[in-house]
Amino acid sequence: MRILHTGDWHLGKTLEGRSRLREQEDFVDELVRVADEQQADAILMAGDVYDSVNPPAAAEQLFYEAAARLTEHGRPLVVIAGNHDQPERVASVTPLVNRQGITLVGMPTSEAVTIHAKRTGEIAQIAALPYPSEARLNELLTTDGDENVLRQAYSHRVGMLMQRLAASFRPDTVNLAMSHIYVLGGLESDSERPIQIGGAYTVDPSSLATGAQYTALGHLHRAQAVKGDGVIRYSGSPLAYSFSEAGQSKSVTMVDLAPGGAAQVEEVLLTSGRPLVRWQARGGLAEVYRWLDEGRDPQAFIDMEVWLDEAMSLKEIQQLRKSHEGIIHIRPVYPEMAAAGLLEQRSELPVHELFRKFYQRQTGGAQPEDSLVQLFLELVDEDEPGAREEVEER
Repeated sequence: MRILHTGDWHLGKTLEGRSRLREQEDFVDELVRVADEQQADAILMAGDVYDSVNPPAAAEQLFYEAAARLTEHGRPLVVIAGNHDQPERVASVTPLVNRQGITLVGMPTSEAVTIHAKRTGEIAQIAALPYPSEARLNELLTTDGDENVLRQAYSHRVGMLMQRLAASFRPDTVNLAMSHIYVLGGLESDSERPIQIGGAYTVDPSSLATGAQYTALGHLHRAQAVKGDGVIRYSGSPLAYSFSEAGQSKSVTMVDLAPGGAAQVEEVLLTSGRPLVRWQARGGLAEVYRWLDEGRDPQAFIDMEVWLDEAMSLKEIQQLRKSHEGIIHIRPVYPEMAAAGLLEQRSELPVHELFRKFYQRQTGGAQPEDSLVQLFLELVDEDEPGAREEVEER
C-alpha cells in the first residue's frame, strides 16, 4: 500500500494581506498530479485544513474540490482537524462525503478509521487523533499550575488516546497513526500558531509508541522526522507561510507499507508556491536597485533589510514597492543600530517600544510622553491591515 502524507494546507492564509489562494490552487493541482503519478492508494491529511476557524468561502470551496479530485478514482482520503480548524466545520459535510471514501475527523474519538486500498486489496487501520486540546477533550488535565506537571499530564493523556485507537491494529493490516500535535524534538517556525503554553502542551515521543508502522503528524511546517518508536514524521506545509521558512524545500511524503513490514519513506519535493526570500542590502538602496535591475527573485516575496545612513522618505518607500510587487517588509538598518547590536533584538520588540526608539532617534534622544505613545497605538489599531508593518518600515 502506498500512502501519501500531507498536512498544514492553511487554506485562506494570507501573507501581510497578500492572498495566497492562487498558490494554494496550484498546490492542489500538483498534489493531485503527484497522487496519480505516484500511484497513491490513500491520502492522509494531518490537520490545519484552514488557517482560521472561520475561513473564507473560497478556501472551503478549494478544500471540497481538492477532496473530490483526490478521491475521484476510489482513493480514500482521511482528514483530521488541526489547532487552526474549527472541528465541527471540518466534519460538517461527513454525511455527504462518506460514500466517496472521504473520512473527516473533527473531534478526538475512540474509534480508529478503516480504509481499503482498491489497487492492492489491503486494509489499513488508522489511529487518527485530531488536535487534542483540553477544551476539545472536555476535561481538565491537572489543577497544578506547574508547567512540567501539565506537560506530563498532557503527554500521558495523548498516549492513552493513541493506545485506545491503536487497539484496532491487527497483524494482517497496515497499521498507521496520525495526529496534529507538537512532539518533543520537532523544529518550529514562526508561522505555526503555538499549540502549547510555554511548552506545556508538548508530547513526549514515547506517547506515540502504539505499534504503528508509520505515524503521520501535522503542525510543524518543516518536513522532518522525529525520533521515537517506529517511523514518526511531519510532512510539513506545502507552501512557505512565514519568512522563518525562507529557503525551506516543501514536500509531501510517500510511504510504502505492507502488513507487518517496515515503512519505506520518500520525500516528494513540490514546485508550486512563490518562494519567500530575505535580502540584506549592506550597500544601501543602490545595491537594492542593482538587484532589481538584474531581475533577482522576480517571483518571490521579499523580506528586506537595507543599510542606510538616513531615514527613507515615504516617496522612496513607495517607489521601492512599485519596483517589485513582492516586497513585503522594508527594514532600515542604521549604523548606530548595527554597532549597538540592536538588529537582532528589534524584531522581538513590541510596536510601542519600536515607536519609542524611533522617536528617540528622530529627536536626538528625547523620550515620548506616555500619552503620545498611547495615541500612536490607537491610531495604528484603527488603521488598515498591515499598518503595523508599515510603522516598522518607517
